[in-house]
Amino acid sequence: MKGLGGSSNEGVSKTGRGGADKGVNKTGCGGAGKGVSKVWCGVAGTLAGIANGFFGGGGGMVLVPLLAGPCGLSQREAFANSVLIILPLCALSSAIYFFRGSLDLAIALPYLLGGLAGGFLGGKLFKGLNVDWLRRVFALFILYGAWSSLT
Repeated sequence: MKGLGGSSNEGVSKTGRGGADKGVNKTGCGGAGKGVSKVWCGVAGTLAGIANGFFGGGGGMVLVPLLAGPCGLSQREAFANSVLIILPLCALSSAIYFFRGSLDLAIALPYLLGGLAGGFLGGKLFKGLNVDWLRRVFALFILYGAWSSLT
């Protein structure tokens, strides 16, 4: 399937798992032949967990560049795997906030419902999008978050 603004073979990896990796066989953290330490990938997860715990989110913004860089995943694999990794981190952080009395479910519910709808839509659109567009949109979200935090 041709992605938005991309070639028809974009998003196809040499590993057969999907993800545009520009012909590099990337097998992920600790994968055969990569020489990437599982300890380094554990550090990436720890940093994502710390970001989630401190800021109530943002672990994926830490995790995606680490998964796509030192951990050796393709950009598309990094986006997809960060969602799976962040899920239990968010659940744990939410439980801690809830038991400390900092979480109001009545306030959070409308955002949760919208987030579920957005997550479903994003997941459906993800496969057809050009990886370069995904990277740009991701960068814009990071810049927006930084700007919002500083002003």
